[in-house]
Amino acid sequence: MRCPFCGNVDTQVKDSRPAEDHVAIRRRRFCPACGGRFTTYERVQLRDLVVIKSSGKREDFDRDKLERSIRIAMQKRPIDPERVDQMISGIVRRLESLGETDIPSKTIGAIVMETLARIDTVAYVRFASVYQNFQAADDFDNFVAELRPSGATDE
Repeated sequence: MRCPFCGNVDTQVKDSRPAEDHVAIRRRRFCPACGGRFTTYERVQLRDLVVIKSSGKREDFDRDKLERSIRIAMQKRPIDPERVDQMISGIVRRLESLGETDIPSKTIGAIVMETLARIDTVAYVRFASVYQNFQAADDFDNFVAELRPSGATDE
């Protein structure tokens, strides 16, 4: 593994342990050239996924991009970071188990929304505001109104 600080390719593993509920391995590494310490994660990848954007453009699936968007939606929410990692791993496993290598971005968005709805309503609304491209406050009102049980009011 190449050192992110100095580029040395001869780094040493100092500690390995299971992470994300045993679906990944966390490795603490040390670079003897510069003394830098860093962490890497090793995960099983069942297949290479390709995302089909709504424009028709194809791009390789990027777990980090999915993780960033979910973490932004979950920002300042009382959810344990380990729980978020498990959720992301579960979404990726679900995508890999669909049996297709080409996955429409709408499918990914729907799976993320479904998962967030079960975990945190605020994160669900935040993600939906970007995913469904809310343009005005009325878009939020209409979306949140659908979440409320029938007959519930703000008064």
